[in-house]
Amino acid sequence: MRLFIFFLFSITFIKAQPNVVFFLVDDLGYMDIGAYNDTTFYETPNIDKLAKTGVKFTNGYAANPVCSPTRYSIMTGKYPSRVDATNWFSGTRSGKFKSAPLHSNMPLKEVTLAEALKEGGYKTAFLGKWHLGPTPEFWPENQGFDINIGGHNRGSPPGGYFSPYKNPRLENLKDGEYLTDRLAGEAIKIIDKFHSKEEPFLVYLSFYNVHTPLQAPRKIVEKYKVKAKSITGKEFGTEEQVWPGAKERKVRILQKHPTYAAMVEKMDDAVGKVLSRLNELGIEEETIICFTSDNGGLSTSEGSPTSNLPLRGGKGWIYEGGIREPFIIKYPSMFKPSISDVPVISTDFYPTILDLAGVEAKPNQHLDGTSLVPLLKSPQGKIKRDYIFWHYPHYSNQGGFPGGAIRSGNYKLIERYEDGRTHLFDLNKDPGESNDIANLNKDLVNSMSEKLHSWYKKVDAKFLQPKGENLNPWRP
Repeated sequence: MRLFIFFLFSITFIKAQPNVVFFLVDDLGYMDIGAYNDTTFYETPNIDKLAKTGVKFTNGYAANPVCSPTRYSIMTGKYPSRVDATNWFSGTRSGKFKSAPLHSNMPLKEVTLAEALKEGGYKTAFLGKWHLGPTPEFWPENQGFDINIGGHNRGSPPGGYFSPYKNPRLENLKDGEYLTDRLAGEAIKIIDKFHSKEEPFLVYLSFYNVHTPLQAPRKIVEKYKVKAKSITGKEFGTEEQVWPGAKERKVRILQKHPTYAAMVEKMDDAVGKVLSRLNELGIEEETIICFTSDNGGLSTSEGSPTSNLPLRGGKGWIYEGGIREPFIIKYPSMFKPSISDVPVISTDFYPTILDLAGVEAKPNQHLDGTSLVPLLKSPQGKIKRDYIFWHYPHYSNQGGFPGGAIRSGNYKLIERYEDGRTHLFDLNKDPGESNDIANLNKDLVNSMSEKLHSWYKKVDAKFLQPKGENLNPWRP
């Protein structure tokens, strides 16, 4: 009888599998969020609270300076270079040379994060921007998601942010509704549905905000027009003016774009609504909440709506402004709020979530990700990794040059693929990458270059292609 009572007691206190809510924002800059920039023009109270009550990573990175490759890295735990998914699908702009070969879909053979969680008993839902395959066979419902709302191959919202949208995965549209509100409302309905059936779930809310076209409700735009009047100073400069020795490309140096600000607010409001629903249902404590962006803020083209200063560059650049991101993980019942300065990257979400969910790891799948649980447990925690890499063998739409990069400790080395030139920066002293110290540290440049070149071979990285007679690009 005592054994039976003990058995019942044990069952009662078995910890249920945590839910997972993943927020991915499109084109959101590191300096756009109050938690990372206390002088930001934008208002992000819900994300700021999430950062304050979770684990905030100050050196969090996207695996690529543009969207599709980073999205691939989150879904697979792999560097996108392993399958030549190294640019937005399907970006093949050429410059002095032709871009590297580009594979424009996430192969169906990949075991995605959603598929891994499904194997572990989870229900899964995807909402919003997908951009990981050109045809329906590559859309979320064929990549591990039970529900797909709004996910297809377009990078920006077809038809804009106000209905009627031209989206094959959105139905029953209401005139004039705002896309971000709609996606948040749908996410809440799905959470209610899964919770009512007592099923652990992954809800992956991938906002189209704050990608162009720049559109937001007029009332909120007007609010920021008034706020912008109090901010004086030059809105734009050139790279040459901001960073000596750079080219004369227009770059935004002051945050004050009213419509962009309104789009940031609507996104933050949507995050707040979803988090409030988790709290109302009493399941926030047992929910893993992740928040990040797919690349840096748009600062050097297409209207240049935001500034990433003091970080250099933005979307489409392998400078910090293009790859350093807001990066937050919260799991209230397991981890106390903290701040970690350890460099982490988007490939790490996959193994971290499996680890926290009690789902068996897939080391042959998430080859390039590392579980961040030691860092979640303690700011002094350590992970087994010495280097983080980037590989972007393309000419970006935003003016970024083809190149690779490696970060080791506080040092970051950048290698240009047109001619092989290298630059070295101490990010601890120079987060804006304005002081190239390569000539003063030749031994370090050589050792980091060797590590980067070894990694190229490991992931079978592809490079620029010849263009014109006898015009061959540099090769490592």
